[in-house]
Amino acid sequence: MQSQKQGVIFAIAAFLMWGLAPIYFKAIDHVAAMEILLHRVVWSVLFLLVILTVVKKWRSVKSALFNVKTAGWLLLSAALLGFNWGLFIWSVNNNHMLDASLGYYINPLLNVLLGVLFLSERLRRLQLVAVVLAVAGVVIQLVSFGSFPVIAFSLASSFALYGLIRKKLPVDTLPGLLIESLFMLPVALIYWWGLDTPTSDLTSNSVSLNLLLISAGIVTTLPLLCFTAAARRIQYSTLGFFQYIGPSLMFILAVLFYGETFSADRMVTFGFIWSALALFSFDSYRNAKRVAVNPQ
Repeated sequence: MQSQKQGVIFAIAAFLMWGLAPIYFKAIDHVAAMEILLHRVVWSVLFLLVILTVVKKWRSVKSALFNVKTAGWLLLSAALLGFNWGLFIWSVNNNHMLDASLGYYINPLLNVLLGVLFLSERLRRLQLVAVVLAVAGVVIQLVSFGSFPVIAFSLASSFALYGLIRKKLPVDTLPGLLIESLFMLPVALIYWWGLDTPTSDLTSNSVSLNLLLISAGIVTTLPLLCFTAAARRIQYSTLGFFQYIGPSLMFILAVLFYGETFSADRMVTFGFIWSALALFSFDSYRNAKRVAVNPQ
């Protein structure tokens, strides 16, 4: 029971940090998104090196790196993760936080679809209805308003594909994230070396700005550490109920604090997605109770 309580606290902490991350990125929105991304990569590597030294996970890192197939898949997952990080930063700093929020609402439904397509999982009836509702919301937006939520779907699909790859790989979270960050590091350093912006030279920046840029590593890895700690202590189905904290906080921040417009086309799409997620959550809860009563 104590372990479960700790798991709940870690889960809430993880999704709170992910949901409030836009505040951090808004604080440095005068820095270009790609420049923030390179800092996210560089300082994540240093932060993860320290953590992995403390927890003594170097054997896992070595094992994954010297396995050609595993390393190849981690290279692909690194590309997906880098794309997702960069697009999220750009979305937040260019007043598309509502699109980012919608993307992370859609993500669980895409996870279900990928599970069916690639993991031989079967859709339960209410899950199927939830997916149909989500698709209907997007189709109505496309037909009635002539727009497609490109940013939201790019974020959702890149992270869903990333999650699928990582689910299939026999690599722990932290060693895997370090290897992915190491794959991104040369590109980040080359880009930084060729960069000529008012903030690219750390020696010319204020101490406060440099601290914010270095904090990108903590903003990236700390929520993941909490998420991993939560996953070890509570059931994964239970953990899923906390995942809506993040996009909900983004939605509130976008509308109430950063003045983004909740337009008619967004209302339609969000309405359908929220309905789909309500069904999805109800079905997950009902199935978890059924499994608890009858494990067979």
